[in-house]
This record gives sequence, C-alpha cells and structure tokens, in this order.
Amino acid sequence: METNKSENKSKETIHTVFAQTFFHGTKADLSIGDFIEIGIDSNYGQKNKAKYIYLTATLDAAVWGAELAVGEGRERIYLVEPMGPIEDDPNLTDKKLPGNPTKSYRSKHSFKIVGEVTIWQGHSPEQVKAMKGGLAKLKEQGIEAIED
Repeated sequence: METNKSENKSKETIHTVFAQTFFHGTKADLSIGDFIEIGIDSNYGQKNKAKYIYLTATLDAAVWGAELAVGEGRERIYLVEPMGPIEDDPNLTDKKLPGNPTKSYRSKHSFKIVGEVTIWQGHSPEQVKAMKGGLAKLKEQGIEAIED
C-alpha cells in the first residue's frame, strides 16, 4: 500500500515566522541558550524562592517586568521559549485584568533564552513611580504582587 506523502507532511511540525513570541523582563544578566528556572530567588516581592516563572506575549508587559525587577542590574528583555506547559498568570488575570489582555503567563517549567530585545522604550519615570507606589500600598495591606 502506498502512503500519501502530503498526509505525512501535514503531521510534521512546521516552524514559521508567525510562531508565538514570548518575553521575560528582568535585571538578570543571562545569555542566549541559558535557562530561566524555578527555585532561585525571585526578582520580585520578598525575593523568595520562585515557585513559578513568568512570561508574556506583549512587549509592554515585559518592559514592566524589567522595570519592576529588584536589583541593580541593567533592565533586560529576553525572548524565551517555554519548555513545558504555561498557564494564565492568576496575579493579573481575572483579578485585575479579566480576560488576560496583558497575555501574561506562568509555568513551573523552564524557559530557554533564544534572544534579547536590545532596543525598547521604557515607561516614563512618572509612570514607574506611580506603579511602584501602587505596589507599595498593596504591600502595606499585606498583598504581595506575586502570589504563588
């Protein structure tokens, strides 16, 4: 029996320039090929060991991630490829922004760094100050920005 070659091709993974791009904003100095993993000190909140790692499909949310990360390093935005399943970030979705308009996600699986966005524009100093002020007020109320 002869196999239809076009049927076999339809089952193959086809990579295109239109594949979903994910970003991770941070101040960590990493390299292409490195992995971002759970279990290390978080860039946010009280710097507890991270139970989840976060990524987004929007550059704006990644910019916020880089700007709000703790530490003294340079703000960076990496292009990442999730190595396992991802889920909506419950810190934003259905609590603050129903429907996940920021396209923010989290995972317990590592992300591989596949590139870095080197040219991007941050938010104004006033916007960053206002965001940090809002997060400080939440912290005073006992609400952490990242809930595991």
